[in-house]
Amino acid sequence: MFGSSIYECCYECVPCPEGEISNISDSENCMKCPDDEWPNEKKDRCVLKLLEFLSYTDDTIVAVFSSVSILCCLLTGLILGVFIHYQDTPIVKANNRNLSYLLLVSIMLSFLCVFLFLGRPVDVTCMLRVTSFGVIFSVAVSSLLAKSIMVCVAFKATKPGSPWRKWMGAKLPNFIICMFSLLQVIICVSWLSISPPFQDKDTHSYQGKIIIQCNEGSVIGFYSVLGYMGLLAAVSFIIAFLAKTLPDSFNEAKYITFSMLVFCSVWIAMIPAYLSTKGKDMVSVEIFAILASSFVLLGCIFFPKCYIILFKPDLNTKTGLLENKG
Repeated sequence: MFGSSIYECCYECVPCPEGEISNISDSENCMKCPDDEWPNEKKDRCVLKLLEFLSYTDDTIVAVFSSVSILCCLLTGLILGVFIHYQDTPIVKANNRNLSYLLLVSIMLSFLCVFLFLGRPVDVTCMLRVTSFGVIFSVAVSSLLAKSIMVCVAFKATKPGSPWRKWMGAKLPNFIICMFSLLQVIICVSWLSISPPFQDKDTHSYQGKIIIQCNEGSVIGFYSVLGYMGLLAAVSFIIAFLAKTLPDSFNEAKYITFSMLVFCSVWIAMIPAYLSTKGKDMVSVEIFAILASSFVLLGCIFFPKCYIILFKPDLNTKTGLLENKG
């Protein structure tokens, strides 16, 4: 009589790889979750991934950005009101008040551009984000360029029989602003026509999280807008730097020089920070650059004038301007 023996096979369960689940006992295979889902802790079912974007309800930084944007916009409007109220005073007239009005409106709109970057991105806001602040900043910087050029023209026109006298007036600055702003508009329209930005979902950068973001569409278009804005700021800086020593009454070229220097520094610093971040952090870097550069323009160009208008009215006269020359 032969004895019988029973052989038992024992084995260990191996956890499923990242992104896969198994909800069947003793299964040999795991199932991969869809792109918008992720395994739960037990890895027996798929759950929806968290959505990440700058939310009005979940992110404190959004409230900070919104508050700063609104306050700066109101401050810009207040300064515009001061300039309109004192429009016939020498300090406002000496620096081309129409250009000052246009610059203030541009700065006000640039502060409001921040709201295009907040909330869940959609195709429309993605297309308006960079193109809007690109065009608005181009108008603002073109205004400063026109101011700097007019300082040079005004100095040359003081000489007897100077041919530069015919360039005095509103035609030259209007032409400068229209021409340089139109070039940016053409770049933006070309970008939107060929490969516009759109809403995109990044499902692979972070585990268990989907980043709702804007895809630039054409990287060349994106950097063309920023590059043109930087080129315009650099030209404005050079011309303002050359004009800052000219003996014009209340020559604001020195303020333009400093504002363009800081403006360029902000955007140069922004690019590596932008490239090294993702998701909400990347958008926050863009918003900070917009707010910082806008406030630099407002503070450097208009705070000194408002100080004289409101607190040193004795300098806001033709005699006072001559004494304040340079």
